[in-house]
Amino acid sequence: MNISVSELIVRYLERLGIDHIFGMPGAHVLPIYDRLHDSSVKSVLVKHEQGAAFMAGGYARVSHQPAACIATAGPGATNLLTGIANAYAERLPVLAITGETSTYIFGRGGLQESSGEGGAIDQGALFASVTRYHKLIERTDYLGQVLNQAAQALLGREPGPVLLSIPYNVQKERVDDSVLDQIHFPRKAAVRHTASIAELAELLRAAHTPVIVAGYGCIQAGARDVVAALARQFNIPVTTSLKAKGVVAEGSPLSLGCLGVTSNGDAYRYLVDHADLLVFLGASFNERTSYLWDAKLLGGKKVAQVDRDAAQLGRVFQPDVAICGDIRAVAEDLLATLRADAMPPKTLARLDGHRRAAVLTADEPDAASAQSFRLMQGFFSRLARHFPHNALVFDDNIVFAQSYFDVSDRNHYFPNSGISSLGHAIPAAIGARCFAKGSPTFAILGDGGFQMCCMEMMTAVNYGIPLNVVVINNGTLSLIRKNQFQLYGERYIDCDFTNPDFGLLAQSFGVHHYRIETEAELDVLFANADLTGTINLIEILLDKHAFPRYLSAR
Repeated sequence: MNISVSELIVRYLERLGIDHIFGMPGAHVLPIYDRLHDSSVKSVLVKHEQGAAFMAGGYARVSHQPAACIATAGPGATNLLTGIANAYAERLPVLAITGETSTYIFGRGGLQESSGEGGAIDQGALFASVTRYHKLIERTDYLGQVLNQAAQALLGREPGPVLLSIPYNVQKERVDDSVLDQIHFPRKAAVRHTASIAELAELLRAAHTPVIVAGYGCIQAGARDVVAALARQFNIPVTTSLKAKGVVAEGSPLSLGCLGVTSNGDAYRYLVDHADLLVFLGASFNERTSYLWDAKLLGGKKVAQVDRDAAQLGRVFQPDVAICGDIRAVAEDLLATLRADAMPPKTLARLDGHRRAAVLTADEPDAASAQSFRLMQGFFSRLARHFPHNALVFDDNIVFAQSYFDVSDRNHYFPNSGISSLGHAIPAAIGARCFAKGSPTFAILGDGGFQMCCMEMMTAVNYGIPLNVVVINNGTLSLIRKNQFQLYGERYIDCDFTNPDFGLLAQSFGVHHYRIETEAELDVLFANADLTGTINLIEILLDKHAFPRYLSAR
């Protein structure tokens, strides 16, 4: 059947299993928007294209399926860039579709032209370093090949974002729908290395106090249950990266909580004082997790590393055993091997002061700061109790949640740790809620980040998407103020500001507003507010001096 390229693109989305596309129409993508009328793909109009990219990322992160965003040429495309860069850092399968001026006016100064010709900006070059594949589709004779390559990049062993830029005139050309038959979806093979698994099993048998360091790779591989079974059967404690909070329920005796500079320090002390073997499962040893690459964490220990990406093996440290493979497959084989060998359970060393939150104390403790820390601890403890299952928590702040939010193995915590951009939590949570209908959804962010993306609350209003936005109101960019306090002699500059009236703002949005200054008000919030089926703006007032004491050295 002969159809337009714009209709083919929409059918391509359907074939990828995409049911939402987040974006903002512009003249250069109207042919595609027109075909969405008759499609099963639901379009979601955003307030800013950056929000569209973050929404697609949030959808992909929760669903583990491809998601899509769309923008017009020029400024529409450039506005997507930060969100696509975040998807690249998070390895999220996000398909970005952008328009372009018609090919026959390339280089002649067309409105919003971004072809790279005649002095125009080069959209492809802008996105080259933050996509797995990008293509300006100037002809239809290779369309099937391009769409197939895009699918391979989007869904391959190392997924990531893809950019397809389609000129206006190409969208209106006609092609045969058999082009779609050229698209083959990659099958993700589970790579196993039997010899290496035997070596890892031998390391575990020889160790007295091993620790599993679980990373986001465990979540991506759907390996939570296997890692938990491995820990339980052999009494091996587990610490996680920030992104992997909840791989093992953090209320479990085997959970050491998060490993990282903004955490409470339990895991760090256990690793330094007791561990003789560290088994990294899909976990990177980045600046945050490694405490700025503190040598004491690895010193005098055996180290094993399992990752699906061979490039990660040995990138920061030299492991004694390295395995490239699917985390779930490797963990299953390791568990079977250890069971067959009847390895006895390990002895769990005692951690003095377990679950302390020493890192979260003010540098100059006073009543206001102490109250602020108690308030945040109270919020997260109530959140965990009130929603023990299926809550989605997107967090741009991370400092308080890393220590205070005990994530169960059936809750989901999504820190903004890709490129750590402000203004991520609200749109990402909206995208996630479009997939996980019925899940209580929270976006937590500071008052600075809130004002970068608060307009997307109206997207939630327009589409009736239930959402809880929790804004920390302290009138400052807290981490900047902390750094200026610690490293720059309290020479504060451009960190403090005046906030709008959040109550009036919520009223103008048509959403519920709750102002929290005491733990009693927290009790009222969780007892009376509908945190599942409505849109709420929850304002928590903190003292601007209540920031954690860890040192952000560089």
